[in-house]
Order: sequence, then C-alpha cells, then structure tokens
Amino acid sequence: MELYVWWAVAGIGLIIVEMMSGTLILLVLGLAAFAGAAAAYFGFSFEVQAVAAVSLAAVGMIVLSSLKKKKVAGEKDHGALDIGHTVILESWVSEADGVAKVRYRNATWDAKVTGTRTPGGTVFYICAMDGSTLHISSNKPA
Repeated sequence: MELYVWWAVAGIGLIIVEMMSGTLILLVLGLAAFAGAAAAYFGFSFEVQAVAAVSLAAVGMIVLSSLKKKKVAGEKDHGALDIGHTVILESWVSEADGVAKVRYRNATWDAKVTGTRTPGGTVFYICAMDGSTLHISSNKPA
C-alpha cells in the first residue's frame, strides 16, 4: 500500500475521533496528516512528508493556542448569557450583608446584592455569576 494512503487513513481517523471529542486539537493533527499525504502523493521523501506534517501541526497548535488565549482573556464571566436577566427577590438571608435568595429560571438561587438597593425593590438584574451565586443589582448592566 502506498505511503500517502497511510497518511490519509491516519488523517481520517484523527478527524473521526475529533468529531467525538470536540477539542479541535485532533482536527489540526488530522489536517497535518493530510499534508503528509499530499507530500507523499507528489513523490517527496519521507523526511519532507514528516516536515510538512509537523510544520502544519505546529502552526495549527500555535493558532489554536492564541485563539484560546483570546477567548479566555475575553471571558469576563462564565454566565455571560445570564447577565442582564431579571431575578425576583424571595427573601433576605442577611439584608445588612446584601445576601438574599432569589428566583431565577424557576429555581431558588443564592445572590449577593451589589451597588445601591432601592427600598422595597423586588426585581434585580444579574451582573455576574460566581459558581452558583448570582451577583445582582437594582441597576440594569450595560
């Protein structure tokens, strides 16, 4: 069997496994294997095939790493989809400390009130999330 077929089978295998894992790392390695297969198909030596595969894999990993760093740096909160939504104050655990129980998504959540509180206000907005604790405010976040 030709060497380019082995490279292609490795690439296909890596991409199939990637579809199950969803990390994108194996996709980069699968594409790198296809670069090795292309070099083999055009008759280059094994050293050139390996350099093509390794080079593409290295570039792909650098790109993935930089994308991940940008994503992590851009993430301010894991609950970004929840920010700005309203919650209903159910009860105060400690009004002096700003700790309360609120109703959100049909469940009771722990909440920490930040900023000024309007007297008698029962509707608050989610500003941030810390684990399962909502940080809420009477002012809607921008």
